[in-house]
Amino acid sequence: MPGRFSPDFREDLARLMRWRRDVRRFRTDPVDEAILARCLKAFSLAPSVGLSEPWRLIRVKGAVARAACLDNFRCANAAALAGQQGDRARDYGRLKLSGMAEAPVQLAVFCDDATPKGHGLGAATMPETRAYSVVGAITLFWLALRAEGLGLGWVSILDPGRLMRDLDAPAHWRFIGYLCIGWPEDEDDMPELEREGWETRSPDLHLETR
Repeated sequence: MPGRFSPDFREDLARLMRWRRDVRRFRTDPVDEAILARCLKAFSLAPSVGLSEPWRLIRVKGAVARAACLDNFRCANAAALAGQQGDRARDYGRLKLSGMAEAPVQLAVFCDDATPKGHGLGAATMPETRAYSVVGAITLFWLALRAEGLGLGWVSILDPGRLMRDLDAPAHWRFIGYLCIGWPEDEDDMPELEREGWETRSPDLHLETR
């Protein structure tokens, strides 16, 4: 039946989701532009509140822009490290939290809060749903990349205001995430933070009934 998939497909989908990892260690090999374009089509398939499609992307490719973004991370990361204490500071210091120095493809993703598309449907009472829509689109993009063997690392240790200025992003855009994309240096279906002992994955879903 249309829209219904086989048990084999469902098993492959579950395996794909298990292998969707936040990658921080990349090879520097280039990514074929045709593969990247194919994965970027996932944005057009993503759900969005009111069909507003509020995602806006900047490809960070120039040396000056990349250097500014990398310095942004390094400054924010140093401040985050300074906020840790004792063993946590030691553990934090050994974590690799960004692939920005190596990843061949880097995208800054924003939400256009002023978009007229969708005519405000669904966003009048909860305007944050536009940002949620962008996050949902990134998730589909992430899975599409993983299906091609590519990895994605989402960098969140950044100063959003500084990044907006450095990339000359419009004031009505909201920064959502900085994405590093490339071929993983190694393959593992366990989150790196779990492997490094920073945190463990919850064994059960927190689900309540009212």
